[in-house]
Amino acid sequence: MSLSEARQRELQALLKQAIDALDETGGVALARSALAENITPLEFFKAVIEPVMKDIGDAFSRLEVFLPDLMRAGAVVKAMQLQVLEPAVRATGGASGSAGTIVIGTTQGDIHDIGKNMVALMLQVNGFKVVDLGTDVSPAGFLEAARREQADIIAMSALLTPSLPYIKDLVARLVALGERSRYLLIAGGAPITSEWAGAVGLDGFGEDAPEAVTVCHQLMARQGVVREQGLENRS
Repeated sequence: MSLSEARQRELQALLKQAIDALDETGGVALARSALAENITPLEFFKAVIEPVMKDIGDAFSRLEVFLPDLMRAGAVVKAMQLQVLEPAVRATGGASGSAGTIVIGTTQGDIHDIGKNMVALMLQVNGFKVVDLGTDVSPAGFLEAARREQADIIAMSALLTPSLPYIKDLVARLVALGERSRYLLIAGGAPITSEWAGAVGLDGFGEDAPEAVTVCHQLMARQGVVREQGLENRS
């Protein structure tokens, strides 16, 4: 089902009201009502939650709202995610086995985790082993986890523009250490575009959770071909 612009605006306004009132129960009821209209969890996330959270994140960057405001928004949306959206996504089932290992986290300077959590969930139900590092993850934290977990992919989420330099820092750190080819790097979030991702040296970009899954599968397939060719060249 495609949401009309009018319905999107209505749902966004209701979500803002729930956030302003720190009304987790109201937020959960809103999500349930939307899914009862045959709106998919991902459509609800993309058309309603993401724009509202982006507006709050932008206001935070302009110092128009402060950390308690972010935490209030996060609490309401987290309740919606855990009680409604995640169970609905998990109910669709998923692939068995492991399509690869991914460490994922929200970049340093950013405490938003709703988008990151949706991506992690979608990756899990599509056969990936996912190690969620949480929020405010430093470049060193990503690298340490990737080494420990023998990750194939490092996935970074960012909603706040000031956190973007930390993504560039991780790329530079891997290059300096001679480990850039060891990991596939992807990122996503409101301020990130495919052009920016390519310019800073990432391997991929996901505009939303389904696209992130597609990109990760494509990168793993490509990496498998590259490794096979490397082995053939050595034989």
